[in-house]
Amino acid sequence: MKLRNIAIIAHVDHGKTTLVDGLLKQSKTFRNNESFMNQELIMDSNDQERERGITILAKNTAVTYKDTKINIIDTPGHADFGGEVERILNMADGALLLVDAQEGPMPQTKFVLKKAFNMGLKIIVIINKIDKKHVRIEETIKKIDNMFLELATSDDQLDFPVLYCIGREGKSWNQITSDILSSENSESRTNSDLSPIFEAILKYIPSPKINNEEPFQMLVSTLDWDSFKGKYAIGKVTRGIAKVGMTVTLLKANGEKEDTVIEKIYVTRGLNRVEVQEANSGEIIAITGIKNAGIGDTVADSNQPEALPTIAIDEPTLSISVGPNTSPFMGREGRFFTSRQILERIQQELQTNVAMRFKNSNEEGFVISGRGELHLSVFLETLRREGFELSAGKPTVITKIIDGVEMEPVEELTVDVDNVYVGAVKSEVGQRHGILLSQDELTENSSRLLFEISTRGMLGLRGTLLTLTKGTAVTNSNFLKYEKMGPQMKKMRKGVLIAAYSGNAAPHGLITAQTKGPVFISPSDKVYEGMIVGLNGRDEDMEINVCKEKQLTNNRSSGEGTSVALIPPVIMSIEQCLGFLENDELLEITPRSLRLRKKILNSTLRMRASRKN
Repeated sequence: MKLRNIAIIAHVDHGKTTLVDGLLKQSKTFRNNESFMNQELIMDSNDQERERGITILAKNTAVTYKDTKINIIDTPGHADFGGEVERILNMADGALLLVDAQEGPMPQTKFVLKKAFNMGLKIIVIINKIDKKHVRIEETIKKIDNMFLELATSDDQLDFPVLYCIGREGKSWNQITSDILSSENSESRTNSDLSPIFEAILKYIPSPKINNEEPFQMLVSTLDWDSFKGKYAIGKVTRGIAKVGMTVTLLKANGEKEDTVIEKIYVTRGLNRVEVQEANSGEIIAITGIKNAGIGDTVADSNQPEALPTIAIDEPTLSISVGPNTSPFMGREGRFFTSRQILERIQQELQTNVAMRFKNSNEEGFVISGRGELHLSVFLETLRREGFELSAGKPTVITKIIDGVEMEPVEELTVDVDNVYVGAVKSEVGQRHGILLSQDELTENSSRLLFEISTRGMLGLRGTLLTLTKGTAVTNSNFLKYEKMGPQMKKMRKGVLIAAYSGNAAPHGLITAQTKGPVFISPSDKVYEGMIVGLNGRDEDMEINVCKEKQLTNNRSSGEGTSVALIPPVIMSIEQCLGFLENDELLEITPRSLRLRKKILNSTLRMRASRKN
């Protein structure tokens, strides 16, 4: 059977996973009565992926079209998960680049395309969502042309096919006509399917190089694990034939060597792994028995153990300190809360999360580094769901010393926003020393703003912009470059309301608190001294007794004076909480709660520490 290995790359929410759904269903991978035929986002199996609406972990699937097996790799679309994209593209020979017909190329589109070009992949461009109300197909194609001119590393990469698609309807075309755009019931629209995309894959994506005569060699591009088979080392067979029971040598990235034996070999069919006795070169396989395999290592025939070039991963730009939960509520809501348990889980994550780094600091505890707030917050949310209790500090930007000068990461920020909020967005980004590069009209009532801003300025910005624009702003960012350290960033946030006493929050106390600013807790919530319960309207922090009950006397009834309505509390995600923190604060994370708190809970000790500083 013939073979093709393709990756699907795109910006967040441009339709990658939905298109994979269509390819799976129309290739008859599932029987008509299987539940998958009625399911959407089949590849997003992770709970956080479904809730956030993004792909976090790259995944493999395989379909058969005519006489060709097509291995398909669905990649993340967010820049924070670029580590996933970089190592997964190593297994592909070509890529489908999806671009939203209305939004056009976005920052992450450029990021993933540049990675694909550097690996020499053949690109098929698919203009998706052409049924949107404000599509700009011609303008989108012009922007794609300019992007290819900017990023291409060779002339042949400038010659690329363009197809058109409505991924959620499972329809595609080689050429677009007015009747396709104007009517859902047109003959061209009704009788269409994804055949043009399948045919383009067979026509334009090259077959993997087949070299079965040479000794076996494979680069480990990703890892998986289950309690039954243990660790799976996954990659594309570069040369030779992998066989069950053959002796191989694991060549570590640090130069170490270890002889071992392939126990089992699996290939992908649909969503399932199927066990085989051998696999030829060019095939993407998962093998067991290589217990110490790491991403970027080479598995090779022991008779000729030659290492392949390891996978280069961009360095992290943000770090955060994590440690055990030290609040008075420690151990009440989680199952794992010791330093040893947290350390073991971090070390387990490092085996598969290649973009994450770790160090053990005497001052800050465990310090993990990643590609951005989302990258780190997804990991912390995963720990929370697994039953861990921990605390996290304010994210810190990782700087570099280049030629004796301290340099900081700078990002390209895109904000799509209604015109009525353009001024507010410009003002907020300007306060963070962001520079407006361009402003384009998206629709009659919305615009796209392009900024250059330091990663320091990005901390907490997404949550602030959502608040300013009543939840309508769409923000995307991508690492751009390192620049000389800019001026010190002023505090972007007002002071906080701090619980002065421990106990249960009372309506009377919360009514008083909400006159100062937004509150983060509800009546009857348990609070402790030093816990942050709201945002102050002034710059300084303020202690407040939210546990205060209304005093009853002989002259007043319990219901008197309670006509003031309680405002619902502000609920923040982990990512928003991390962006909210200041240097003297922590985020307490448990399976059931997120609590903001001061590092020093006692008021007197906190005051003494502030005087020393």
